[in-house]
Amino acid sequence: MTELLYQKDSYLKEFEGEIIEVNREDKTVILDKTAFYPTGGGQKSDTGVLVSGDKNFKVINVKKKGDKVLHYIEEELPTVGMKVIGKINWDNRYKFMRTHTAMHALCGVIWNEYKGVVTGGDMEPLKGRMDFELDNYSFDKAFVEDVEKKVNEEIQRDRAVKVNILPREEAFKIPDLIRTKVNLLPEGITEIRTVEIEGLDLQADGGTHVASTKDIGRIKLVDYKSKGKNNKRIYLEIE
Repeated sequence: MTELLYQKDSYLKEFEGEIIEVNREDKTVILDKTAFYPTGGGQKSDTGVLVSGDKNFKVINVKKKGDKVLHYIEEELPTVGMKVIGKINWDNRYKFMRTHTAMHALCGVIWNEYKGVVTGGDMEPLKGRMDFELDNYSFDKAFVEDVEKKVNEEIQRDRAVKVNILPREEAFKIPDLIRTKVNLLPEGITEIRTVEIEGLDLQADGGTHVASTKDIGRIKLVDYKSKGKNNKRIYLEIE
């Protein structure tokens, strides 16, 4: 099992690890621990480099497979047992942290004001989109402008963002922990990671986040679309 360092510390830019498995056909390596975030939850993977002595192994993609994290290497592969220093592409990671937390702030406002559950979402650095199930609301420019105003007000309150890893049974005692229409958490998971924006939002989530909402910056809801009778899409960007 790979120890997932990013789950406890999103600000970890470098880490020491050991190569425990190499797949030469797929050009992937597995480490005993990693701070590289694998693609998931609408968030793209980290990129970066594994360094051993004078050798640099470029990490171009990261995916999770069961309890292992596959690091895709661009050219020459390291060998099993090699000690490496992993270095994250921090500029890209931090943009994703800001974006992911912004989407949680949007989710918190939509849930608290309108009880809208999430039906989908995706993100790129400093922009993203979220789909919500919204019943009996006029989904128009005035609605979206009001939501934008409320989200930015919450962001400027400098709310702390806290991460916890809880036993499954304890986590599911939290009301409304799952904000998606479909529960995407596998049955076999014994521990649930939660992300809380104090006083605004609390949900199960595996992504990386900033420590305070003020670190997000200001958001702009740049577009909106109706994707069906009750399914509404909102696009955001971070200024």
